Amino acid sequence: MAAFDYDIAIIGGGAGGLSVAAGAAQLGARTLLIERGPHLGGDCLFYGCVPSKTLIATARARHVMANAERLGLPAVSLPPVDFALVRARIESVIMDIRGHDSIERFCGLGAEVRFGAARFVNAHEAEIEGATGEAGGTGGTGGQRVSAAKWVIATGSRAQIPPIPGLAQTPHLTNREIFSLDRLPERLVILGGGPIAVELAQAFQRLGSQVEVIQRGGRILSRDDADMAALVQQALEAEGVRFHLGAGFSSVSQEGGQKVVRFTQDGPDGKPRSVRGDALLVALGRTPNVEGLGLEAAGVAYSGKGIVVDARLRTSQKHIFACGDVTGAWQFTHAAGYEAGIVVAGAIFRLPRKADYTWMPWCTYTEPGLAHIGLNDTQAQKAGLKPGVDYRVVTERFADNDKARAEAETGGLVKLLLGADGHPLGVQIVGHGAGELLGEWAAVLAGKVSLTALAGITHPYPTRCESAKAVAGRVIGERLFSPTVKKALHYLFGLKGRACAPVDPV
Repeated sequence: MAAFDYDIAIIGGGAGGLSVAAGAAQLGARTLLIERGPHLGGDCLFYGCVPSKTLIATARARHVMANAERLGLPAVSLPPVDFALVRARIESVIMDIRGHDSIERFCGLGAEVRFGAARFVNAHEAEIEGATGEAGGTGGTGGQRVSAAKWVIATGSRAQIPPIPGLAQTPHLTNREIFSLDRLPERLVILGGGPIAVELAQAFQRLGSQVEVIQRGGRILSRDDADMAALVQQALEAEGVRFHLGAGFSSVSQEGGQKVVRFTQDGPDGKPRSVRGDALLVALGRTPNVEGLGLEAAGVAYSGKGIVVDARLRTSQKHIFACGDVTGAWQFTHAAGYEAGIVVAGAIFRLPRKADYTWMPWCTYTEPGLAHIGLNDTQAQKAGLKPGVDYRVVTERFADNDKARAEAETGGLVKLLLGADGHPLGVQIVGHGAGELLGEWAAVLAGKVSLTALAGITHPYPTRCESAKAVAGRVIGERLFSPTVKKALHYLFGLKGRACAPVDPV
């Protein structure tokens, strides 16, 4: 058996890499974690989930103050936002969370951390070039070779910059720059209509920017059902966000300090249009970080969509695994964490555990939020299922929920797809706190909890989570209160039926 420096080496110190390193080290594997940047934490901590959700919380607070009259309070006149203060808060939250991803913590777990660019020289060895890092890290190791029995590639992804004429020559922002602006843009133009685009569109609109969203497709949030995404779009439009859908980009340029986006829209005229802004955000998808890794030298197959893996997250070299955004599949932090568990099972325990994404949840953190788990209408029909035959839809509106009424947040609904056998196929929620509400459904669906059990759960009153009980109760009630059951009870126990006739509404 060959002698290697490490049992396992991980390239990438983001969500997936950190989780693999922590698990492997705590199980007793000699573990090396290599990060190209100067800090551990990856995009999620510095340029993704953490700063965006912090910004969204700040924007929501201002929105609530600006709409105090909805809650019976006096109208409030708010001064303009000083984005430097918003940025400072974002930075403070990042620094607070960053301690969890410190070198000291991982060293305490038993993992060695090195900073620098790793490049494979063969299937078991890599060189670490240009090492830099924080105090306490292993630096100055440029060009040093390391070997490992098992390798994990978790290098993440970056914003995709499409070949729109003039875009590369025009100053623009991505998720790496948008949270560290010196001032709030007066007019912000966003290219894209996915989760990142719409979350930031609402946040900046609430902070005081005029936001213009230009989307190539005919609607926003294309992975979600059109009717659910439409509710989000309507809410953002009501707050002032302007959408330009079905756009074919013609060019991007800078004219007199303004960024100008020229495009044509789907429609009978197809006339050229243009939108101007003092800041331009590009949110048109993600590109996996596969460059410079020496994947050819390692014999690892990949494409422009990412590293190719099997169900056990093994690459074309079975001792080299990949997880997270670099595979181009499920680009969520929680998905990377889940995949890290699959990798540890295969690399350390040598178990043939396979990734199963059946109940992988996701959420867009707008208001109303849009959360999803399992199949939606669009996915079900793509899979060949026929609505009304193979499945049906059961809904519960938040307008009927007492907590939603008390909070003046009654927009949205729970949408349950129920299979012909009576088992849930998927759930979507659009409404305030949709992501939090989805947690109960994730436990129910992944844990194979029956709708009967869910309908029987006692929730605290009033809470929005009663919506889960309500929609389950709606399904169970159709059986329980059916004419057949009534007839049987009448026969067995002599029940006499209705005490009053229904009254027609006037």
